[in-house]
Amino acid sequence: MKLYISTPSPFARKCRIVAREKGLSDRIEEIVADPYGDAPALLAANPLVQVPALIAADGEPITDSPVICEYLDALGSGPRLLPADGPERWRVKRIETLAGGVLEMGVKLVLEKRRPEHERSPSWIRRWTRNMALGLDALEAAAPRAEPLDMGVITTAVAVTWIGFRHPDVDWRTGRPNLVALQAALEARDSFRQTRPDA
Repeated sequence: MKLYISTPSPFARKCRIVAREKGLSDRIEEIVADPYGDAPALLAANPLVQVPALIAADGEPITDSPVICEYLDALGSGPRLLPADGPERWRVKRIETLAGGVLEMGVKLVLEKRRPEHERSPSWIRRWTRNMALGLDALEAAAPRAEPLDMGVITTAVAVTWIGFRHPDVDWRTGRPNLVALQAALEARDSFRQTRPDA
């Protein structure tokens, strides 16, 4: 299998972590691709030219990190990171989706701040910053724990680490001891240490 990534991408990092946790690292070739450069191989895998994109075991492409992660979860070994059904599945999906939304707010902020200054929207920057904080508050209230490991806590830890990486001016720690503890616990795992974001 081939997984197209960019190393700063939190969405790609989430997939890379799941691949390691599920014992699939030796079956997946990670290929760094520049989505802004319209890398031809990435374009062939994902017509939206976004990472991550996975060429699955059957040769077909899978895009969107939650879908890729669910595929890898079903394919790999060990306990399921996303329960197959029932109330626990929906609990994990709610946390995963909320943490993914926090990341989306952060990505919008990054892209807005990359615009020439005269094209930036202060009102959108304020809104996305506020929404990101509200999402973090909701994750804190959900009190996610590092064990048992699941897709919700993985996405949450990826989100707060990425915010610290891309938005060092945002104080996500103060008043959020549950998120601080979760990040400290998960960033000590091999799968997280091996996939830390870089510029």
